[in-house]
Order: sequence, then structure tokens, then C-alpha cells
Amino acid sequence: MSMALRRFRSPAFRYVNMAFGACATLALCGAFALPAQAHWRHYHRYVHYARAQAADDPAFAALVVDANSGRTLYAANEDAPRHPASLTKVMTLYLLFEQLDKGALTLQSEIPITEHAAAQEPSKLGLEPGDTISVEDAIKAIVTRSANDVAVAIGEAIGGDESHFAELMTRKAHALGMSRTLYRNASGLPNDEQITTARDLSILARATEERFPRYFKYYSTAEFDYQGEVIGNHNHLLGRVDGVDGIKTGYTRASGFNLLTSVHREGRSLVAVVMGGRTANARDVYMEGLIRDHFAQASDRGHTAPMIAEAASPKADLSKADLPKSDLPLQLAIARAPVAAVPAPPARPVAGQLEEGDDGSDEEAVVPAPPVKSTRPAPNLVADASPQALGWVKGPDGADAGKPRAVAPPTPPEAAPAKATPVALESAPSAPDHGGWIIQIGTSDDDDKANALLTRARAQARAQLGAARPFTEKVGKGSDIFYRARFAGLDSAGAETACRSLKKSGIPCFAAHD
Repeated sequence: MSMALRRFRSPAFRYVNMAFGACATLALCGAFALPAQAHWRHYHRYVHYARAQAADDPAFAALVVDANSGRTLYAANEDAPRHPASLTKVMTLYLLFEQLDKGALTLQSEIPITEHAAAQEPSKLGLEPGDTISVEDAIKAIVTRSANDVAVAIGEAIGGDESHFAELMTRKAHALGMSRTLYRNASGLPNDEQITTARDLSILARATEERFPRYFKYYSTAEFDYQGEVIGNHNHLLGRVDGVDGIKTGYTRASGFNLLTSVHREGRSLVAVVMGGRTANARDVYMEGLIRDHFAQASDRGHTAPMIAEAASPKADLSKADLPKSDLPLQLAIARAPVAAVPAPPARPVAGQLEEGDDGSDEEAVVPAPPVKSTRPAPNLVADASPQALGWVKGPDGADAGKPRAVAPPTPPEAAPAKATPVALESAPSAPDHGGWIIQIGTSDDDDKANALLTRARAQARAQLGAARPFTEKVGKGSDIFYRARFAGLDSAGAETACRSLKKSGIPCFAAHD
């Protein structure tokens, strides 16, 4: 055996080789670990920065709830009043989902766009008065673009006018246990009186998923193709954080950057809320940190928490809630008894420059919209809407119709409010008594133009409209006058068939009982 081979097999030489091998292995592992370590150092540094910002911001609030068990995993200012911004639209859709669940509407039902809806500030689809949008497209437009015009149109269709619809929203909130929530509009555009809390929003998110799992899935819509335009979702955590499947973002100057999130993964389920973020990116990173920190604490043993119970809505004068003042407690004169006084949310800085990467520039306008005055004689009407009151052709019953629901016993008859048909916003004179069903194909500021619309529609659907009576209806709204183009003398099936034919020709149409 050669001297070199004996040296190679000697114990001392083997130990030297092992030492060199270990060093090489450590160096190789370190080379691969450096990028990952750098990423985590950057992530944790940013989370620390975002949390430091949140701690210094009096408008901040956050909450993490285990949706399976109902247990709170994290809370900060969870019961303090905050402006919801576009998180308002989660309740707007909740009431729409109710109509779908009852069979009063279908996903194909058409929602008319009024002048008031079309006049809303961005973000919006930009629909014109007289246009219509299907219920399904309306849902997607709110989930993705957070369209204010569509939210108001939904409110008017269900409540008659936006002011009444806001009352229905508030009553529904209190019935669900959202005792510190007050709505003044359907969109979330700035209104000092419109407030909620992180805890109340978590209740709403859980109730939406529990009651309407079929429709809750729309909140995971990543993008929406509307008339050739692809509209992306404002929720940046969709597709970025494993398990995140909704639900909504919100921003105004008064609210800061808000985010309501649901997470489902590995048998666990979270609902998390962040309100008052200084930037969209800081809000998103903070939310991502909350999910990472608390997801493992959530139960994976299935849904054991009781369903969010819905109590009977009491009569209440919601028009007399005290206005918030910067130096006085905020009193909510709503429900059976006033809610305990809570401090009003502090004003955000007026300087509205948004940092790069924020999603507020196309989320909601930050200019307060004028208050909507109700034309209804009294504010304490029934919180339910019938297909007749809605003015739509009734669709088939919902998939869950007839199934028992986990709700509180109904209010005794003597305590139930009287039903009333919603009153439209416009101060229109009474239309001629045609009887049966009518269809509307548009509006115009000129009677001749409205009649031209009728002529064109009859030419496109002569078989369906041959026996129908065309007429224009003059409507006044403030100092403005416009003319509705309508056909009368149809039955329910004929109105639906005519609208279907007109829409195929590119003419908007919706049917209503005259």
C-alpha cells in the first residue's frame, strides 16, 4: 500500500475531510438561505413599521375572529366608532342577497339606473339614467370596482329611495347584533353620521357567509368583464395570501384604508378587520401579519359557534340620531334603547395626497355627497320588501327556500310594523291608469326623443309589442324635467318576453306592475 493511500485512510485525515465537508455544507445552505432570510427580515421589518404606525393612529382598529368557534383571537379598538367607507356595501349586498334567497329577484333580474344613482361620485361604472344592469353584474361591479352608482341603484330598487334603504340597512344591522352601526347611504360615500365598529363588521361578514354561502362566493371575484372592460378587484390579498377569499376594501379621507377579510384553509376559518390604515400597502401588510400570527390559533374542528341570530327589528326613528361632534360623545339614538356613548372618530388630515401604491384614488370619492332627502311621509316603515313593491317580475324560489333558518322567533302580529310600498325619489305626477304590466325602455329630456325611442323599440320587437300601448310619462325632479318611454297593456309573461327581445337588440328594458 502506498504512503499516499495510507495517509488518506488514517483517522486524522478522515477528520480533516469531515470538517471541510461540514464547512462546505454550511456555506452552501447559507447561500440558499440568504434570499429567504432577507425576505423575512424585510417582511417583519415592514410589519413592525405598520404596527407602529397603527399604534400611533387614533383612528386605527383591528379584530381577528375564529369563525369556527366564534373566539376572538386579536382585538384593538374593536368597539370604537369608525367610518365604514365602502365596507358599507357589504350590508347593501346582504339585503340584495336576501331578495335573491326569497325568490323576489333572480340573478338575471334587471336593476334600473335613476338620475340619482347615475350622479354618484366615483368609483362607478358610469351608467346613464334609464340604463339597467343585471343583478349578477351589479354584485360583481360592487365586489370589484366598488361601484357607487350601482350600490345606490340597488338601494333604490329595494327601498324605494336611498334614504329609506339606509334605514332598512340600519334595522338589519341591529337585528344581527351590530348595535353600534348606523347607515345613512348605500355606498359608503362620506357622511359624518355613518359609523360602525370592527366588531360589528366581523358579525356582518360571518352572517353573510352563514346565510348566503352561494352568494358569498362572489366576494372572491378577482376580475369582472363588463361590456368589454376588465375590472380588477381592489382586494390585493386575493391570490397573494393563501386561503384569502374575500371580502371588501374601503377608503375615504375620514375612514382611512379599511379591509374586511375572510380566510379558509386547512379546515380553519378567520374573519379579520383592519380599519384606519394610513396607506393601502400598510393596511394590507398589517392584515397579512394578523393572518400569519393568528391562523394557527384558529380551530380546525369544524363550525361549532352558533349561527349569528337575527332578532326582530324594533320600530325606531332613525332620522333623529344625534350628530357626532369632535368634542362630544357620539350618541346613537337607535334600536330599543340608546347605545352607550362612545367617542366620535377623530378627523383625518385634510391634506389628501395619497402615497404611491394606495388604492384610494379609485375606491371612493373623498368629496362629501349632498345628503339624500327622503320623500317618504314617515321613517318607520316595514323593513321587508315584496316583489310587488319592488316592481319586478317574480323569479323562481331560491335554492334554500323552505329550509329552516336559525333565526329568532318572529315578532307577534301586534308588534309588526305595517307594510308600505316604497316611494320613488322623483316627484312625478300620476301616470295614466293602464292596468297590467308596463315596460320602460329609457328616459329623455325631450318628449319627441322619448317617442322616437318607442318607435325604435316597437320596430325591433313588433311581435311582442304589437298590441302594447306606447306612452311617455313626464317626470319632474327639482327643476329638471324628463320623459319616460314606456309600453303598457302587457301581462307578466308578455312584459318579460318583450324585455328579453329588446335587450337582445341592445335596447335597455325593465318590467314593472302598473
